[in-house]
Amino acid sequence: MEKRAITRSANAVLPTVGFAPETLLAPRQALVAYFSRVAVAPPGTERIALDDAAGRVLAESVRADADYPAARRSTMDGFALASVGTPGDFEIAGEVAMGGVLDAPLAPRAAVRIPTGGILPENADAVLPIEEARLHDGRLIVDARVERGDNVVEPGADMRAGEALLASGRRLRAADCGLLATLGIVQPLVYRRPRIAVLSSGDELIEPDRIPAAGEIRDSNRYAVAASLRAMGAEAVHFPTLRDESAQFESALREAIAVCDGVVVTGGSSVGERDRLPKAVAAIAQPGVVVHGLRVKPGKPALFGAHGSKPILGLPGNPMSALFILEAVASPIVGALTGAVLEPSTVQARLGAEARSRGGWTWYVPVRLEHEAPLPIAHPLGVRSFSVSLAARADGYIVMEERDEMWPTETVVTVRRFF
Repeated sequence: MEKRAITRSANAVLPTVGFAPETLLAPRQALVAYFSRVAVAPPGTERIALDDAAGRVLAESVRADADYPAARRSTMDGFALASVGTPGDFEIAGEVAMGGVLDAPLAPRAAVRIPTGGILPENADAVLPIEEARLHDGRLIVDARVERGDNVVEPGADMRAGEALLASGRRLRAADCGLLATLGIVQPLVYRRPRIAVLSSGDELIEPDRIPAAGEIRDSNRYAVAASLRAMGAEAVHFPTLRDESAQFESALREAIAVCDGVVVTGGSSVGERDRLPKAVAAIAQPGVVVHGLRVKPGKPALFGAHGSKPILGLPGNPMSALFILEAVASPIVGALTGAVLEPSTVQARLGAEARSRGGWTWYVPVRLEHEAPLPIAHPLGVRSFSVSLAARADGYIVMEERDEMWPTETVVTVRRFF
């Protein structure tokens, strides 16, 4: 009889003869179970230069320190005047310089030249655009009524003092950095990027710069995983490969846990005799293994564990399965470490062929996009456990939930992009 595939404590019995399907959790269930036991949080904060802030995660909320703009400003090149005197003719009493203000209030029958963004002088409440201005003998002739507020932005129209603008946990974009500069915040407080150890497991693995001998393969997983983690906002740290027969397997894993904020291991997460990761995590970590095995394809042998608040993610050794589990399932765990909610970019598309899954399971189906109006075509790619190139051939993937056994051609689907 198969033993339970999901452990609830570090002392629970680990599987030895494969997974019992009835014990496997769906991805959402697995995450609920995981976060109910592990309090994942960013590893501290730091202040950084504003020029380095793009892509970082804000660690405090940001509010406006004053009204913006602070005074009435023109939205057009033209003439600032008092609307009550229109229509009529006005003396041209000077010019508002960009970045300057007029010291004296504007006389009732006077107007001043003003550039876009210029501050209106006192008593002026409207701007006549230069295209509508008629000049005669050095005076401004206004033939029609100008309404109060025409071509004028009022104080506080953009931001009000105390207004909440950016929330903690926001990944800063280019526009956000511009806003921080406007507010005078030149050293924003951000969450420190978590350092996540990346390890591969397997005696057959060699470095990519070597030529494989019979039975050897180049280690591609660590580079795909590291790139994905960096795209999600973490700092990936490479560690030596964990060898199946090494007496240092557990000690090497323990070292990675000690010096980093989280650990990701590819390979060795299943239930075979040579899959050492589940027993190692149970032996050296607390609470240890939290979830082992998922009701998904690809990626059933995934393992989610922890030592204290440090996540330990065991991904399948197959390159495609490893990347799918990390991005489609485990990204909320990585996001909790970075301080931000991670949401993949998506695109709507229509299926170029029918997509099938297994009832009761969650399937991640890689697709290739063919751009065509009005919607791109998503061509499902066959899930092959041996394929190293499949994820690179795909532009994203669709998620077929447990009840989605078949989607016919032309079905409109949401394609998730890889991070």
